[in-house]
Amino acid sequence: MTRVLVVPPRLDDDAFDALIAEAAEVGDERALIDARHVRWADPYGMVGLLALGETLRQGGNPPLLELPQASDVVSYLSRMGFVREAEAIFEMRSPPRPRGGRESSVLLEITRIQSHEDVHGVIDVLNESRISTILSEQLHYSRADAIGFSMLLSEVSQNIIEHADAPGWVGIQIYNWAKRLGRKVAVISVMDLGIGFKGSLAREHSARFGDRWSDSTALEAAFIHGITRFRDPGRGQGLKQIRKKVGRWGGKIAIRSGTAKIADVPEWDDAQPMETDLSPFPGAQILIVLPAKAESAPEGGAAPGRSAPRR
Repeated sequence: MTRVLVVPPRLDDDAFDALIAEAAEVGDERALIDARHVRWADPYGMVGLLALGETLRQGGNPPLLELPQASDVVSYLSRMGFVREAEAIFEMRSPPRPRGGRESSVLLEITRIQSHEDVHGVIDVLNESRISTILSEQLHYSRADAIGFSMLLSEVSQNIIEHADAPGWVGIQIYNWAKRLGRKVAVISVMDLGIGFKGSLAREHSARFGDRWSDSTALEAAFIHGITRFRDPGRGQGLKQIRKKVGRWGGKIAIRSGTAKIADVPEWDDAQPMETDLSPFPGAQILIVLPAKAESAPEGGAAPGRSAPRR
């Protein structure tokens, strides 16, 4: 038997949560991920689909994937590196091959993170001059902000290696949220399928919380109070620094782990600061949204070089 999981037209964080809830009912059946009607996708949605596919594959039945029918969307997914990564996880019918011959406008293709060398590779791809140019032209960030952006990306990617005990993915792109925010934003997604915050902090901190120890308690302890798995108070403060940078830039950061999600919510967003009783999912899933400064961005599409529905 095959269970069909239909991907909403917008493949974003809301779509990911909906798919996780549906996937909980798959059981021993084989899953078919039907993404034929997807018209818009951000890094969180794309990486989330890879993470979901990997969990289904580890369950014993390689999932099937139907790619979007819209050729411009498939082209964008290819340029983002989604199709390349998906081929190692899903069974697909004749996946498209990315066209060569032109430089991609993608800020950072979806990249698998398995080692410290992979993290260094990500930073090398986003060399300082390219970061400075893109962030200056599209988000109006200063050179100092660009350097801070590189550090933020390094810290959030490093978390996969230090805390997850499992591989993960990272992806970044700039979009025009013309209707929602009136300017461009950088969307950063970092996900892993590891032990999650509850598992990472359990050895050092679960005893003092007793029966209250849960995914939400662990997230709150790490996110709000800066608790880490290290006894040395000087170690494991990457999340604290990430929150500080995102807050200074007026951005949003949300972390999902296990059955809970916690967020720093800026005034332009309507997300809940804490959500509990979500469908369980391994590891940690991080979403960071950084808006352009002050000046409104010119009109443009969600997929670079293409027109697409606006946020």
